[in-house]
Amino acid sequence: GFGPSGSWFPVMRALAGCKRLTFRPLQQRLRWQSTSSSEALDAYSRVVTNVVDTVGPAVVAIKHKDGRGQGSGFVFSSDGYIVTNDHVLGDATGSDIVVSLTDDSVLQAELVGRDPPTDIGILRIPSRGRSLPAVELGDSSNLRVGQLVVAIGNPLGYANSVSAGVVSALGRSLRSQSGRLIDNIVQTDTAINPGNSGGPLVDSNCKAVGVNTAIISGTQGLAFAVPSNTLSFVVSQLMQFGRVKRGYFGIVGGSRAMHRQLQQRYGLMPTAVQVAGLDPEGPAHRAGIQPNDLLVAADDQPVGSMDDLYRVLSLRPPDTPLKVRVLRPLPGLFKSLEVTVIVEEDRKLLQGAANQPRLVQHTVRPMSDFKLY
Repeated sequence: GFGPSGSWFPVMRALAGCKRLTFRPLQQRLRWQSTSSSEALDAYSRVVTNVVDTVGPAVVAIKHKDGRGQGSGFVFSSDGYIVTNDHVLGDATGSDIVVSLTDDSVLQAELVGRDPPTDIGILRIPSRGRSLPAVELGDSSNLRVGQLVVAIGNPLGYANSVSAGVVSALGRSLRSQSGRLIDNIVQTDTAINPGNSGGPLVDSNCKAVGVNTAIISGTQGLAFAVPSNTLSFVVSQLMQFGRVKRGYFGIVGGSRAMHRQLQQRYGLMPTAVQVAGLDPEGPAHRAGIQPNDLLVAADDQPVGSMDDLYRVLSLRPPDTPLKVRVLRPLPGLFKSLEVTVIVEEDRKLLQGAANQPRLVQHTVRPMSDFKLY
């Protein structure tokens, strides 16, 4: 039997019931997953489009009148102040720069200030009695790896191009064209190309958390931005003084490897800063620091390179005392000293000379030539 009274009929009826109980919920779950995917995509799109609608009108194209270069920038104050990269400005003065807005108007820019060590420059354009759209600066210390970010700029001259990605890493260091390291750099995988420099890196709250600055040639998905907290400090200095006031130490130096026994005896880093030369009118010379001295700490922070010393000086306002721990090589031994240096503002920088103390490489005798006492 296969009839209604046969033995297979109850089995078929049970299987039909299983189909209603098992496969229908599965179909519902598939429909729910499909709907959730659509909603997630829509949410992502809404975030990006909202950022573009809010921030896009404040992004500008920066060009040299002679056509030598171009880049991006963004208005951070409704009365016409614009931030960009210093390398976008190049050697141009304010009269050499023009700014194109999203409404296709082209305006002459005024150079307010620039800071090569952080690759930041400030311009101003006339607001002409209107309030310009501006981007609010965010807090880059709140960024997290994996967070959504959007880059807006003018890559290769294509105005108001948008790319989205995530924060790939935090706390990177990048050397600026001036030679100094920029700390706390934000690494992203947003598509950045020549011409994006100076444009904003924006979070989902439409706040600028960085200034797109650099890429590594020949790679994809490796882009870097100066963090907004660094930008806020530099902008405040440039707006007040037209420059960033930094401490000047007055030495020429380089890293020197330290013998393992010296590291253990004095609690040193693997390297120290060896003084190769001094500014005869500088604060270090007046404080008694001598050529060949080894600087091992400044402001109670270990110093192993000129970059370490710059980090300490960048937080030290001019005309303030700085305690420096020095090891002075003497015949057959080292003498440990603590020297107080009255840090000054870099006068040479004010006079338009070098942007920062020079970094040099020099040959020195190995530390094993000295005996320990």
